Amino acid sequence: MPEVIGSDTIAKRAGESLALSRAGGDLLVLAHIYTATLVLGIGALFGMLQGFSRANLIVMPPSFDYYRMLTAHGVLMALVFTTFFITGLFTYAVYRSIPRDRSPRLGWIGYCVMLIGTVMAAVAILDGSASVLYTFYAPLKASPLFYFGATFLVLGTWVVAADLFLNVAWFKRAVPGARIPLPAFMATCTMIMWIIATLGVVAEMGLLIPWSLGWTNGIDVGLTRMFFWYFGHPLVYFWIMGAYMIWYAVVPTTYKGTIFSDALTRLAFVMLLLLSTPVGLHHQFLDPGIGAGWKWLHTMTTYGVVVPSFMTAFVLFASFELAARKAGVRGFPNIVRWLPWKDPVFAGPALGMILFIFGGFGGIVNSSYSMDVLVHNTMWIVGHFHITVGGPVALTFIGAAYGLIPALTGRKLFAPKLALVQVYTWFGGMAIMSTAMHWAGLLGSPRRTADVSYFGAQGAATWHTEMLWAAFGGAIVALSVLMFIIVATGTYVANQRSEETPQFEFAPARTGDDATSTPPALDRLGHWGLLAIALAVLAYAGPVAQQIQAHAYLAPGMRTW
Repeated sequence: MPEVIGSDTIAKRAGESLALSRAGGDLLVLAHIYTATLVLGIGALFGMLQGFSRANLIVMPPSFDYYRMLTAHGVLMALVFTTFFITGLFTYAVYRSIPRDRSPRLGWIGYCVMLIGTVMAAVAILDGSASVLYTFYAPLKASPLFYFGATFLVLGTWVVAADLFLNVAWFKRAVPGARIPLPAFMATCTMIMWIIATLGVVAEMGLLIPWSLGWTNGIDVGLTRMFFWYFGHPLVYFWIMGAYMIWYAVVPTTYKGTIFSDALTRLAFVMLLLLSTPVGLHHQFLDPGIGAGWKWLHTMTTYGVVVPSFMTAFVLFASFELAARKAGVRGFPNIVRWLPWKDPVFAGPALGMILFIFGGFGGIVNSSYSMDVLVHNTMWIVGHFHITVGGPVALTFIGAAYGLIPALTGRKLFAPKLALVQVYTWFGGMAIMSTAMHWAGLLGSPRRTADVSYFGAQGAATWHTEMLWAAFGGAIVALSVLMFIIVATGTYVANQRSEETPQFEFAPARTGDDATSTPPALDRLGHWGLLAIALAVLAYAGPVAQQIQAHAYLAPGMRTW
C-alpha cells in the first residue's frame, strides 16, 4: 500500500527535505546551471565571430571555418544551453515544491548522460566532421559521433523527466485529492510536452544513424526534415515555457506580489502542451511532398499558440497592478516606475518580456504563407531567432540565475551592480543586433551564408551597413555574457557567505473571494498528455503517410566543407 500522509506532515518534512537537498539536490541544480553558463560563454564567442565574419571585419581560417563555427554556435546556444538550464530549473522547482526524503541519483544519471552527449557532439563539430548547422539537414552528412551525441543529450533529458514524474506521482499518492504544487505542475507539464516533441528526434536519428554508419544506401531528405520540424518548433515552446515559469512564479517575488490566478496559469500551460507540437509544417511551406491542406492546418494551430501568450501577458500585467495597488501606487506610469528595475532578478526577465513582444509579432509574420515566402531564407529569420531565444529566454534565465545561484550556494551575489549593468547591456546589444538582422533580411541578405558580399556585387552593398550594426550589437552581447560569467563564477569562488541564507522562492497564487478556483480537470496532466499525443498524431499521420507513400529519392551523403 502507498504511504498516505496529510498536508501537515508534508509541511513538517519540508525542513528536513531542505537540508537533504542542500547536500544532494542543490549540487545537482548547480551542476546544470554552471554547465549552461560555460556553454553560453563559448556559444557567445562563436556568435560574435560570426557577426564579424559576415560584416567582412575578419576572415576565419580554414582550420576553423565559418560553417563549423555556425554549427557550434547554434547547437550550443539553441540546444545545449537552454536544455541544461531548463532541466536544472525544473529539478529545483519540483524538489522545492514537493518536500520529501529523496535521492537525486536519477537526476545525476540524467545530467551525466546529457553531458556525455554534449561532449560527443561538440567533439564532432570542432574536429570539422559535423558542420551541418543546428538543424542537421540531410543530405549534409555528419559523423556518427554527432548523431549519437544528440541522441544521448535527448535521452538524458528523458531521465531527468522520469525523476520529476516520479516525484509528482509520489505527491499524488501521499496527498490524495490535493493539487500538484504550481511550480511542479509547470515543470511537469513542460517536460511532458518535451517528451512528446523529442520523439521526432528519435525517429529522425533512427534514419540518420544507420545512414551515417554506411548501413543504408541513402536518406529520405523530405522525411527527415519533417521529423526535425516535428521537434524543431516545439523546441521553441520548451524554451518559452521555461521562461514562463520564471515570469509567472519568480518575478512576482521581487516586488512582493502574487500570481494573479492559479487556474489561468495552469490553463496557459495546458494549452501550450496541446498546441506546441502540431505546428511544425509552417517551417516547410516551400517543401514538396506535403499537401497544402496540412500546411494550412499547421498554420491555424500556430496562430492558436498566440492565445496562451496573450493570457500570459494579461496575468503578468494584472500581477504588476494588483501588487502596486496594494502598495498604494496608481496609474500606469507610476506602476512602471514602482517596479524593482534595479534588481537584476526582476530586470532580466522584464526586459526579456519587452523583447518578446517584438519576437511575437515577427512569429505571426513567419506563420503567414505569403509573408514567409519573402523572408524565410533571409536574415529576418536569424533576427527572429535571436529576439525570441536570445532575448526573452536567455535574458530571463540569466536574471533568474542571479537569484538561484546565491540560494543554492548560500553566498552573496558577487558584484550586484555589474549584474544589473549586464542585463541592460544584453538588452541593448540584442535590440541592436536583432533589429539590424531583421532589416537586412528585408533588404534580401541571405542566411546560412558565410560571405554575403557576393564578391563586391552592387546589390549586396545595400545590406552591408546592417551587417556592421549586427556585428556591433553582437559584440555588446558577447561583452554582456562575459559580465555574467564574472558574476556567476565570482559568486561561487569569492565565498562571501551571506548572514541570512538567500532564498529563491516561488510566489503563491492569489487567494480570496475574487480569485477563481482551479477546476480539478486542469490538474490531470496524464489525461492532457494523452490528448496532446492524439493531436500530434492527427496533425502528422497524414503528412508522414504522404511522405512514405511517395517515391523515395534516397540521397547519398554530402560534405560541402
